[in-house]
Amino acid sequence: MSLTPLERAREFLDAHSVYEKTGRIESPSLDNIERLMQLLGEPQRAYRTIHITGTNGKGSTSQMVTKLLMAHGLTVGTYTSPHLERVNERVMRNGEAISDDDLADNVLAIAELEPLVGRRISYFEIMTAVAFRWFADSAVDVGVIEVGMLGRWDATNVVESDVAILTNVSLDHTEFAGPTHVDIAREKVGIVKPNTVFVQGETRPDVQEILASAPCARRVVRDEQFEVLENELAVGGRLVSVRTPRGEHRDLFVPLHGRHQGDNALAAIVAVEEFFDHVVSRDVLEEAMATVSMPGRFEVMGHQPLVIVDGAHNVGGAEVCAEVFFEDFQIEGRRVLVVGMLKSRDPEELFGALRVDDFDLVVCCTAPTPRGTAASELAKVARAMGCDEVQSFDRVDAALSFAYRGLRAEDALLVAGSLYVVGEARPVLRTIIA
Repeated sequence: MSLTPLERAREFLDAHSVYEKTGRIESPSLDNIERLMQLLGEPQRAYRTIHITGTNGKGSTSQMVTKLLMAHGLTVGTYTSPHLERVNERVMRNGEAISDDDLADNVLAIAELEPLVGRRISYFEIMTAVAFRWFADSAVDVGVIEVGMLGRWDATNVVESDVAILTNVSLDHTEFAGPTHVDIAREKVGIVKPNTVFVQGETRPDVQEILASAPCARRVVRDEQFEVLENELAVGGRLVSVRTPRGEHRDLFVPLHGRHQGDNALAAIVAVEEFFDHVVSRDVLEEAMATVSMPGRFEVMGHQPLVIVDGAHNVGGAEVCAEVFFEDFQIEGRRVLVVGMLKSRDPEELFGALRVDDFDLVVCCTAPTPRGTAASELAKVARAMGCDEVQSFDRVDAALSFAYRGLRAEDALLVAGSLYVVGEARPVLRTIIA
């Protein structure tokens, strides 16, 4: 029985997945993706581009930039990673994921070109090429392109961006670049090109010299040309006031949880104003922000009991997740954590950032990937860190069933530690909560 085009496309993608990363790449190269772009006729040059990097906040910033551009009437292609439930989520046009038919057509087109590249191409290179080709064929006006990892040698770095955003610099992916913040910053600032406006959200003193060396058309720096003036907790999100190089925007509602979302909103607004070379109107801001949502990023999936999923998978993200969970929500009952992570993460560090010993119950699970740390190993670490009540399950659905079963209306459940876990948890929770 012959396979459908979609089945053949998925088979090709699966065959190019890499489950074990070996660490630092001694001779990084963009040769594969550059060759693919040549063979495809340089589709990434068919539209203007906003390129986004940073340790945390890329996804939210990408979403806000997309909505702001759409509110201006533009057709926007958005490329993000990883996906939560379906690979189609990585490639979107005006907020709608690429269809199965278009996904299959583009993946199979890349598959035919692989022999001409001369080397085996990676999963991420395939999906990047798919996005750039589909955006060109779909006649998008702007591509909002999120870096997969670091920046300089990321497959997305074949674009010549109009605006590049750096949200922040924290220690992550140090097996590939590091061990210092300066090392990480050097890789991230590699996306900035001579004709690019560089929106710099990072203010750490130790990285300023390397960031200032970026060969850009213009650099706008947080706390110099732009800043958050007010950032207050509001029902369902944040109420923020910001100053940009082109004006002030007061009392803007951002429907996402966490103080950091005010920072992300600021970066997005500045980037779009630089893109258009004029201030964004109040009507456009309100229209754009009203439609912003971030599945899997501190997403509230249920009330009474409160159920939240967050894909925080590094120390910086986990610290923010814990801060929002414990400080922005008044939880009167028990606090339950369902957690899983990848082998590349230090369980003690991530648990410390999540404040794991402040939870009444910790339920460990194995992330659904060959790179997932065994639940039993995580449970041992949690107990050693002072958690009194700890359970472990190999499967995410079993962990959720156990955790949710005993919840009362005043209790709260947080699912965190890995986007793999959150991606598996969301459909399970929709069934349980319904």
